[in-house]
Amino acid sequence: MASSLHSWSSGFFFLIVSTSAMFIGMAAGYSRAPAPTAFRPSLWSQAHATFYGDETARETMGGACGYGNLFQTGYGTDTAALSTTLFNSGYACGTCYQIKCTNAPACYGAIATVTATNICPPNWSKDSNKGGWCNPPRVHFDMSKPAFMKIAQWKAGIVPVMYRRVPCVRIGGLRFRFQGNGYWLLVYVTNVGGGGDIASMWVKGSRTGWISMSHNWGASYQAFASLGGQALSFKITSYTTKQTVLALNVCPSNWAVGMTYKSSVNFR
Repeated sequence: MASSLHSWSSGFFFLIVSTSAMFIGMAAGYSRAPAPTAFRPSLWSQAHATFYGDETARETMGGACGYGNLFQTGYGTDTAALSTTLFNSGYACGTCYQIKCTNAPACYGAIATVTATNICPPNWSKDSNKGGWCNPPRVHFDMSKPAFMKIAQWKAGIVPVMYRRVPCVRIGGLRFRFQGNGYWLLVYVTNVGGGGDIASMWVKGSRTGWISMSHNWGASYQAFASLGGQALSFKITSYTTKQTVLALNVCPSNWAVGMTYKSSVNFR
């Protein structure tokens, strides 16, 4: 009887330990969230590059992405306008590229890293190989003159290049610049790290649920909702990596159009 009891208690103890271990393992497995996907550089590809403006880069200010003064928004003069093939209806705004001049006497051999801040529109009055550099399906970079001068002699005008997408390295979190009114909120998102691009965006007021925002143009998203007098949070998904970040309580309830609000989160 004692032997039988000892055998039963040993088996029961083993069952408890095994079951506990199984539940601990399951809990550990379920609590282990997948790591966010970080943006990785792409392979090198062929294209051509020109430049626009002068050494001050003042002609590059503004642009189709809506970044405004590029010095104030942190992009500076290392920028480029993309041909429509790359621009992707504005979803490529904020993406970053390494560009190097190749196979031309004007090349310096250096690499410039630029951010997409503008579109280089087609010129249908000219042949794609004789002035219509940004006509589809050409892949083309119209760089600021300071950026172009890092890779080639500016007198060359146009040079063959190799390029690749690279992660955007930003200091600090996402920034949100507000336009609109109490019933229509237009938000320009800047200082985007990682892939640099945005696929979708939502806004949440302190008295609302999450409201889907539609893509306006460039780097701007809009919501037709009454959000005045509420603290606002944003949810943003990257176009390339599909990573989603939450920027909670970005601005206080007395937010105002024309202001830029900083968050503490960014893409990798």
